[in-house]
Amino acid sequence: MRIAVSVDTNRGLDSQVAQHFGRCPWFAFVDLNGHEVEAVSVVDNPFYAAHQPGQVPHFIHSNHANVMLSGGMGGRAIQLFRQLGIQAATGASGTVREALERFLGGELKEAAPCAESVEHGHGV
Repeated sequence: MRIAVSVDTNRGLDSQVAQHFGRCPWFAFVDLNGHEVEAVSVVDNPFYAAHQPGQVPHFIHSNHANVMLSGGMGGRAIQLFRQLGIQAATGASGTVREALERFLGGELKEAAPCAESVEHGHGV
């Protein structure tokens, strides 16, 4: 399984989870075998400066992620992840390691649109 995590710092499993996946500077990609971490890579978000709806979910998909963890995301992105077959979960915080533990422990399961997205009519 490959899990993508939006991050504000580039420190591998110790990277800090970003609160908005589309506006984060990096993504951490964690390859798991069961609950065992096999590899971690942190890559630049090519759409950090600006992005159009759909670009970031398609970027995550092109990197073969099965799961997307973030502090928050908009309703359109959540819908796109569903269409792409990627499980999205919001509410992640702390480090990548902590977010993974919460996800694998069943605490992070679902995605809900952030308040800004709902305010702008982009809720799921």
